[in-house]
Amino acid sequence: MKKIIILNCTNRTGSNSLKISKLYQRLLKEKNNNVEIFELSDLPETIVFTELYGKRSVEYSELIKKNITDQENFIFVVPEYNGGFPGILKVFLDSIPPKEWANKKACLVGVSTGRAGNLRGMDQLAAILHYLKMHVYYNKLPISLVDKLIDEDGNFISEDQKNVCLLQLEGFLNF
Repeated sequence: MKKIIILNCTNRTGSNSLKISKLYQRLLKEKNNNVEIFELSDLPETIVFTELYGKRSVEYSELIKKNITDQENFIFVVPEYNGGFPGILKVFLDSIPPKEWANKKACLVGVSTGRAGNLRGMDQLAAILHYLKMHVYYNKLPISLVDKLIDEDGNFISEDQKNVCLLQLEGFLNF
């Protein structure tokens, strides 16, 4: 059984991305998958001035080893920020040696309250992940109008949206 790390790609607390990350985690666990969420809000506040440029702390090294180095399969849940993806995600990617990402698998989920589901941000991120030599699953799923698709308990209101997500997950598990 593959272990999957879901990266909640924002450090904003209570985000729609976190709701989708938790929903994806539930869907995967229902199919008996080993899955954990890694929230970028758990990064040290000083990441830009310490961890990024070689003043690596023991705590950050352990966080990277547990959530990146020792893993092979990642689902990036990426909110739209200004037509792209959050800067904290780029800082996080830049803080990790490229060899740590090489030959690992990535699945991308775009999240937006707008109509495009962060298509541009997923394309930008896919280009960076390819540069890092990751294998990016072809089915990059945009989730548009996310605030209208999930209820207060964090479940999809639309069965169609749930089924599209399940198809993406099934494909990624076989990727």
